[in-house]
Amino acid sequence: MPPAASVPPEFVRRHTRPVRPVLVPEVELLVAADVVVLWEAMEEVGGALSEPPFWAAAWPGGQAVARYVLDHPELVAGRSVLDVGSGSGLVAVAAALAGAIDVVASEIDPFGVTAIPLNAQLNGVPPIRVVGDVLGSDPPDVDVVLAGDVCYDRVMSERVLPYLAAARARGAEVLLGDPGRPYVPKDRFTELATFDVPDTEGPQLRRTTVWRLP
Repeated sequence: MPPAASVPPEFVRRHTRPVRPVLVPEVELLVAADVVVLWEAMEEVGGALSEPPFWAAAWPGGQAVARYVLDHPELVAGRSVLDVGSGSGLVAVAAALAGAIDVVASEIDPFGVTAIPLNAQLNGVPPIRVVGDVLGSDPPDVDVVLAGDVCYDRVMSERVLPYLAAARARGAEVLLGDPGRPYVPKDRFTELATFDVPDTEGPQLRRTTVWRLP
């Protein structure tokens, strides 16, 4: 796969369209105009092993965290924020709109790395600094860590949950968005809010919870 810097912004603009997610209409987000066409185009750029365009969708977990942040701006206003598994940057943009003074988005997909600044620009928020995989290092010194739907499989959960716990131990507020994944240890979290969010993979609604790590 080419390095992140080699994915031109024009590629993302050409294959996406701006929409306002149902739960977070305050945010405009570049999402796939046609997922199959986008994936095929990604494979032409990055080879046959390209991941699906997870970055080009407003996932329920991210929408729920973004909604909570916008409804409770005091959580992030005037504070530093890390968005783990940022994808499109939806949660990072919501944090910036809610008044965070410094927002860092962690994303490993080169296409997502390109899309996040475009979505920040689309919403008129200050530039969001994008970094790669943070899970192999100690959490940075930030006030708030946000994670939308990062426990989507067992392997990822085994990496991200200890990281979130370490961030909490360092004093950060930690919020997790979860659309009912089986890998979230709910007994370790406190429920803050629940939303019914349209699923990105079908017509049904997903009951999605925002959890806080106490």
